[in-house]
Amino acid sequence: MSIDEPAEKVVLQQETATSTAPLKGAASAFYGELAPYAQDERLSRGRRIAEEPSQTRRPYARDRDRILHSTAFRRLNHKTQVFIYHEGDHYRSRLTHSLEVSQIARSIARALRVDEDLTEAVALAHDLGHPPFGHAGERALDAAIADAGGFDHNAQSLRVVTKLERIYADFDGLNLTWETLEGLVKHNGPLGRQGKPIPEPILDYCAMHDLELDTYSSIEAQIAALADDIAYNAHDIDDGYRADCFTFSDLARIPLARRYLDALEATYPDIDPARRLYEVKRRLITAMVDDLLQETNRRIAALPAQTADGVRGANRVTVAFSEAMQGELKQLHAFLFERVYRHPRVMRIMGAAEDIVVELFHRYTNDPGALPPEWRKAARGDDPRATVRHVADFIAGQTDRYAIAEHRRLFDATPNLR
Repeated sequence: MSIDEPAEKVVLQQETATSTAPLKGAASAFYGELAPYAQDERLSRGRRIAEEPSQTRRPYARDRDRILHSTAFRRLNHKTQVFIYHEGDHYRSRLTHSLEVSQIARSIARALRVDEDLTEAVALAHDLGHPPFGHAGERALDAAIADAGGFDHNAQSLRVVTKLERIYADFDGLNLTWETLEGLVKHNGPLGRQGKPIPEPILDYCAMHDLELDTYSSIEAQIAALADDIAYNAHDIDDGYRADCFTFSDLARIPLARRYLDALEATYPDIDPARRLYEVKRRLITAMVDDLLQETNRRIAALPAQTADGVRGANRVTVAFSEAMQGELKQLHAFLFERVYRHPRVMRIMGAAEDIVVELFHRYTNDPGALPPEWRKAARGDDPRATVRHVADFIAGQTDRYAIAEHRRLFDATPNLR
């Protein structure tokens, strides 16, 4: 099936399955036609807590807006992607990464004629649960609370949007639609397969609001997952080069990158390094998106049922790269792993960052009085598992700079993360 072929019309007019009242005003305008395999918001399972529908926005657009206005989203501006915020003004943070993922995801959703708002909501929310210092902070917290179920950033994202954001008068969390929550939890595929344990916070939530963990997510959430891969593969080349982790000659050893470096050399032999870097990155993004669209359309055509439920019930992921592109991206990722993620400079700084998180965790659990007043009471409860999870929630919400400042407040010496 080509993306240019006509698709079954889905005209979106109603808010959610919890409300049958048609939207009024600006929201009653024509929103375009969606493909039959898209998530039709008229068939949404709605919100766990019923709300009056918006008169100006569709439900998935409301989800996106609630995520954008959340405290957790703003904090991403000072959370590590690969390099800590104070190492340079041009490195990606979790916030700028999430914005780049959102842009790529929305472009793909438009090409495939699926719901752009739902795709964007999942893309923007996918990293809300990351603690300070990126994966280093996650490793530290996971080890610290291993006896209480461990720490997983996807599970923490669910906790953020269903429990930890406390800004609305009527409920904790953001009260997002079922489809956005499903996408947040399952954007990387069904949970519980191949013997991999499901994080406790996800199981706890699903006990009261079933997200059907054994199926694939919507095509919109799958797009968000691959947009994440596209974004970080491209921008980690950008950041890694700027950080002097490798040279263009090093990068040229990777066939996927060499194609674009050779093409630039042939056409613009005297191009300056900044332009060369950007051209490689943008051409790589274009190649990945084009490959994804072609492979995904092949997989859509092969679905037994070209419906949203057909996507969820398929025996494989629907949004994917071709085998050839997967092989090339595996080589690129191995290069980035060796030359950027495991670069001695990055490893040294992230090792010290893990120490900060571990020391903060032990200080807060042993001395709840060190916590801010609004966090102390729950930390003094009778349930040790609940206490350590509570402390992990507090640390996971911290930005890099707040964690550093807290460590300086509570300890005599703080590692220099430079």
